[in-house]
Amino acid sequence: MHIEAGVVDGAKILLSYGTAAAVFGATAKVAFDNMKENGLVSLILKSLIATIVVFMCFEVLPHYPIGVSEVHLILGTTIFLIFGIAPAAIGLATGLAIQGLFFAQFDLPQYGINVTTLLASMFILNAAMKKIVPAGTAYKDISYSQMLKMSIVWEGAIVSWVAFWAVYGQGFGAENLSNIFTFGSAYMAVVIIEPVVDMAVLTAVKAFNKTNECIFLFDNKLCKA
Repeated sequence: MHIEAGVVDGAKILLSYGTAAAVFGATAKVAFDNMKENGLVSLILKSLIATIVVFMCFEVLPHYPIGVSEVHLILGTTIFLIFGIAPAAIGLATGLAIQGLFFAQFDLPQYGINVTTLLASMFILNAAMKKIVPAGTAYKDISYSQMLKMSIVWEGAIVSWVAFWAVYGQGFGAENLSNIFTFGSAYMAVVIIEPVVDMAVLTAVKAFNKTNECIFLFDNKLCKA
């Protein structure tokens, strides 16, 4: 989902500063709510672990430039389910920043674009969860079909944002649209992998946690309805 350098440039990149500010504001709101509910230490530790997972996804797992962007297995639904919306959003933003600052400086000009894509998609997933998972269901008990819907929402949101940035930056030319389609087709293939990973993680949680209470490093909704 790292938009390629030059796809959005010049004055057009100013829009990404505004969208980044908006998603950072939303992240601050959910972080404050999480801190009130679980405490500052819990929020910091969950965000730290989420950051490490995100950074590993960016730098260690295979990733390939295809079309207008790169295809990554980010495990966004995984960190959302385990740590909650606030630590997941913080982890995505921080992991992306660390990668750009220390390993991929050429991506820094696109940071506002990429962080908007990730965080806006995470908030879309959070909103969709109310429709996908019935009230009174702990995350560890969700079904594969529900997990698949989550993955489709997450990956679909990312592809939609990348398509928006590409069209915003380069217009509706045939080559640009072809590159967008190529990227989108490749990225949605991740939908096949991510639900399997998530179900494996949730199966492990159910195996090792027989109560309705999670330790403070996990989101409360993971174990308790």
